[in-house]
Parts: sequence; structure tokens; C-alpha cells
Amino acid sequence: MDLDAMFASVEVLQDPALQGLPVIVGARPGSRGVVSTCGYEARAFGVHSAMPIGEAYARCPQGVFLPVRMELYREYSARVFAVLSRYASRIQPLSIDEAFADLSDTDDPTGLAREVKAAVRQDTGLVASMGLATSKLVAKIATGRGKPDGFVVVKPGQEAEFLAPLPAGELWGVGPKTAGRLEEAGIRTVGQLASADPAQMAGLVGPSAARELMRHALGLDDSPVQTDREVKSISDETTFQRDEAGREALWRVLTQQAASCARRLEEEGLRARTITVKMRFSDFQTVTRSITLECPTGDPAEIAGVAGGLMRRHWSSDCRPLRLLGLRVSGLERGTQWVQLRLPLP
Repeated sequence: MDLDAMFASVEVLQDPALQGLPVIVGARPGSRGVVSTCGYEARAFGVHSAMPIGEAYARCPQGVFLPVRMELYREYSARVFAVLSRYASRIQPLSIDEAFADLSDTDDPTGLAREVKAAVRQDTGLVASMGLATSKLVAKIATGRGKPDGFVVVKPGQEAEFLAPLPAGELWGVGPKTAGRLEEAGIRTVGQLASADPAQMAGLVGPSAARELMRHALGLDDSPVQTDREVKSISDETTFQRDEAGREALWRVLTQQAASCARRLEEEGLRARTITVKMRFSDFQTVTRSITLECPTGDPAEIAGVAGGLMRRHWSSDCRPLRLLGLRVSGLERGTQWVQLRLPLP
């Protein structure tokens, strides 16, 4: 299940006057940010997620540009997942607007999936595209092929036939570099990949990756729906409208990012042992620096203090200004295992 243009759709639900307009959610025009998501009316102008906001404005100056309201979108997401949980006991969220659900314990998965789709629209007003197949891999690809407002069913035994004409880049494990190697070898579709010489594939991507890709090309994927996804890291990034070198301004950003990460840690019941600062310069050179603490923490002041210390050691105001500043916490542990005590200074 994948909600269609979720952020933009929520904004339209909040303000019906936006219906039919090219809604673009993300950074404000004139800034260095990007498009978070956009409605299909804006996509008709070539706008898409992760596009620099300046390019989006150039392509669609008549667009309605709105800021991201993540708390609002999380509320709608919770309502959608509540609907889904009425129909399936095994659910694996992929993001705020996408999830796998295991329907293998029902006699009529197609009918049940249609009920889910209708219930999501009725209860939340949002439109969900659905893909139904014998594996997560094929179901996800089917969902994407049916957007928007799609419902694509790939029957058992038809997985390879369904995948064959699609671009090889749609398979899991085929990123831009791998796709480039395949293209150079004349392998452009999933079907061509499935029928490729195994020795040739091993030479292109390595024996292990070749076996996995060729299995996927046939629609073979036995990965289970994982109901308990472990959070690996939490991060926050800020792209500045103009390159920033002011210590006070950067410290304010770091403290805000630390507060955001700490809030997420508290929501998940976690503490972090490793803190990483990410610095990107105007030429897009990116530097990351990390430190691992003796005891994990969820204290925003401590996270900000450690991050500030990393910056003082690895960046100075006479250094190049920053285009982007990011903060990530990782090495996560359940918070109940640790209590951070603060001793008074003598």
C-alpha cells in the first residue's frame, strides 16, 4: 500500500480550494531546499520529489508552494495504519505513507485488499495505490506501476511475465551504478536480466549480487513481512538559503536539530550512543565527523553539546561557509537500560 502524493493530498483535504491546483510541498521558492512531494497536477509540469525548489518554481511558477507540516501528516498516517490494522495483523511500515501487509491467511486476498483501499479513502479521504502479489518485491513494483489510484494484482506464477518488460532499474539492488553496468552490457529490461548468462552477470556485479538479482528478475523473493522494524538512526538536516558561517546561527540550528532528534528518541523509547555531524560546503563537498559516547543519551542539551564540540574540532569560522548542516544519532539502545546521572560541579 502506497498513499498517492500524501503530503499534497493532506493539504488539499485541509483546504478543498486547492483541489485541481498544482500543489508543491517543500521548501519555499528562493531557498536552497527541495520538493518534499507534489500533487499529480504539478507532476504534469515535470516537478518531482527531491527536485531543487528553484527548478520546481521555474517549471511551475503557478504552483501553490506550501511548507512541510510533518505533525499533520503523521496524524493522517496513524489513521491510515489504524484502518490497515483492522484487516491485517502483520504489517511492515516502510515510511509514513507506505507499508507491506501480509494477507496470506485470508481466502480472498484480492477482495480484502479492495476493502482496505476503499476503507482508507472513506475513513481518511486519502487515496492508496495497491499492489498484490506473492512477494514483497513484486507487490511493491506492482503498486508503483498502478499509480495513481491503482490496484494491480500479479497472480501466482505470473511474476516473471509481469516483470520481464520493465526497466532493470526497478528491481531492488539495481542502483544507478549497477544500472549503468547492465546498460553497457546490453541488459536493459528485467527479462533480459533474468535470461542473462550467470557468468556474465557475476563478472558485472559479483557472484553473490548476480544470484540475488537473477532471482529477483524471476519474481523470487522470500523476505518476510517484518512487523518489528528496528530504528537504526535518527537524523535532521538543514539546507541554508545562503552559505552560513556564523557560529551563533549554526549553534541555533544544531540545538534545534538536537531537540528534534531527542524528541524522536523519546517517542521510540531509545537512547543514542553515537553522534554524527554532517557539513556540506558550497562546492557540495561533504564532511562527516562522529563520536561514540561511553553511555547512551537522549538529552537534547547533551546531544547538542557533543555535536558542537565536534564542529569546534573540525570546522572554524575562517573555514568555508556551510551550505548544509546535519545531525544524526545512532548506536541506538532501549532507554530503560540506562539512566544518565548529572553530578553537581564542585
